[in-house]
This record gives sequence, structure tokens and C-alpha cells, in this order.
Amino acid sequence: MYDDTAVGFSWSKNFISNLFQPRALNGAENPSVIWAYAGMILFPVSYAIFFINMAQKIPDRNAGYIIKYGGLANVLFTFLTVTRLHDLMLIISTSVFWTCIIIITVFVLKTKLQLFKLLCVICLLFFYYSVYLWATSNWDLLPITQKVNLGTSTLLILGLEYFSKKEDFAGIKTGKTRETL
Repeated sequence: MYDDTAVGFSWSKNFISNLFQPRALNGAENPSVIWAYAGMILFPVSYAIFFINMAQKIPDRNAGYIIKYGGLANVLFTFLTVTRLHDLMLIISTSVFWTCIIIITVFVLKTKLQLFKLLCVICLLFFYYSVYLWATSNWDLLPITQKVNLGTSTLLILGLEYFSKKEDFAGIKTGKTRETL
């Protein structure tokens, strides 16, 4: 991040947003731009699909709406992080995404899905640690925690998508369930 002569992308020193610049930090043409944009379209769309599916597993109607529509809205916010609105959209998309993850965590903690309980807590701890690093301007560790955040949340999402079902959440008592309406 501080070396203008460095060649290539460093997973431990550069932010993912560096991949969206037409020129690398050293001034060379950035051949990754097209792939970065393609990934930035597929990434939030795949997460939105997860949030839609997860909302159907959650027995509470209001929580399901927040997860579903928050996940859908986040497609736009996440994509807009590659524009000059980067800082604002990053705050909005991160807030929406992690709000949905927190709601999901509350319901996972009420299930018998022990591994997912642990993974939810780990994801949230890494996220809050990253927020702390950002707030304290610790730019040396933040690129690493950005990737750890991405990895743990993706692992959680893939796990919940493929290894949980509506029945895992069926016994949870809530105010208004889908069945009572």
C-alpha cells in the first residue's frame, strides 16, 4: 500500500478496492479491472440469493423481510463501492450486510446448529475487530482482516445455504411467525 514501486497485488498489503483502479499503485496499467468489475457484480448477487433463501428459513416474518430486502438492496450498495461514492457506499453496504448477519446469528443461536453458532460468533468478532482497526486507522492490519472477514463470512454463508434447512429453525418461538399469519 505504501510502496509505489511494488508490482502486483499483495493480499496482505492491498485492499480489494485497489483492484478497481485503472492504474496500479505503481502507475502501471491494471489488467485486473475487468475481472474485478465482473466479480463485483457476481459477488453481491450471490449474497442476495443467499439472503432470499435464508429469509425463507427464518420463522419470524419481520426478520425475514429485513434479511430478504436488505440482501437485495445490498446488491446496489455493494456495487456502488467501486465508484467515487466508495466511502459512503462501503459504510452503507457493510451496515446492511452485517445487520442481516446479526439477525441470522440471533436465530442460529436459538437452534441446535452448534458449528454455525461458533462460526457466526467468529464472523462477528472479526467484523468488529476490523471496524476497530478502521476506526483507529490501523492500515497495516486492515487489509488482512478484510480478507479474513470475506473468507469467514463466505464460509458461513455457504455453510448455512447448503447445510441448514427450514426445519432447523422451526422450533424457534417468535412474536409473529409465517404460519400464524
